[in-house]
Amino acid sequence: MQLIDTHVHINFDVFESDLEAVRDRWRDVGVVRLVHSCVEPSEFSGIQNLADRFPELSFAVGLHPLDAHKWTPEMADQIRDLASSDTRVVAIGEMGLDFYKAENQQQQKEVFTAQLAIAHELNLPVIIHCRDAAADLRDWVQQFEKEVGSIQGVMHCWGGTPEETQWFLDLGFYISFSGIVTFKNATAIKESAALVPRDRLLIETDCPFLAPVPKRGKRNEPANLYHIADCIAKLRQIPLETLAQETTQNACRLFNLTVPSREQTGQLS
Repeated sequence: MQLIDTHVHINFDVFESDLEAVRDRWRDVGVVRLVHSCVEPSEFSGIQNLADRFPELSFAVGLHPLDAHKWTPEMADQIRDLASSDTRVVAIGEMGLDFYKAENQQQQKEVFTAQLAIAHELNLPVIIHCRDAAADLRDWVQQFEKEVGSIQGVMHCWGGTPEETQWFLDLGFYISFSGIVTFKNATAIKESAALVPRDRLLIETDCPFLAPVPKRGKRNEPANLYHIADCIAKLRQIPLETLAQETTQNACRLFNLTVPSREQTGQLS
């Protein structure tokens, strides 16, 4: 069984002391590819160094909406140049809108649009963060596509209702579920995970955040993707192996990844 974790932050300090052991555990459960997201461009060189250490790691570059106040016109050029300079870059992000306690909604929208333009120019998918902003984000993407052109991407760590989920499916986006789907009271998210078409479903840990049951409350890590996959397979009433195959194929399609052969997987150990 092969799994792809489509959203990790293993550059965070909480992994510094035991990252090799964390790597061993993700390989043991069958995680063969990871997509490392980027909160701000200053992280880029550190993420590159991690990809040098772990060949299964691809990555994105972008500015998180909660850091939109850091945006400058020069940052657009920086993101474009970074994305163009390393073939391991598979997306722009994470970007998006986060209106939870936010007062700079218009600024976030402008920064989001600027990054959508870079992704469109470079023909790369986007990794979208959306919190308390689903309707605005849908409308903003629709406006961008009308004025500029189409965009592909994923709604990462998705926490929306089934209705909101359908909005983004209609826009052609993939939907990625994190450990939240395993939480007891996450009824709407479980319903969303059951309705996403099999060719648009992705899975992620968003580690070190949001560890799934039975690891809830602890530091999250890529090996916990197994528990997320198992939960979603049960919600969709399909074998875990089928869920793994479908989500791996989807991740490869969206991010232009390949999975290693069994012989290559063994060589990684």
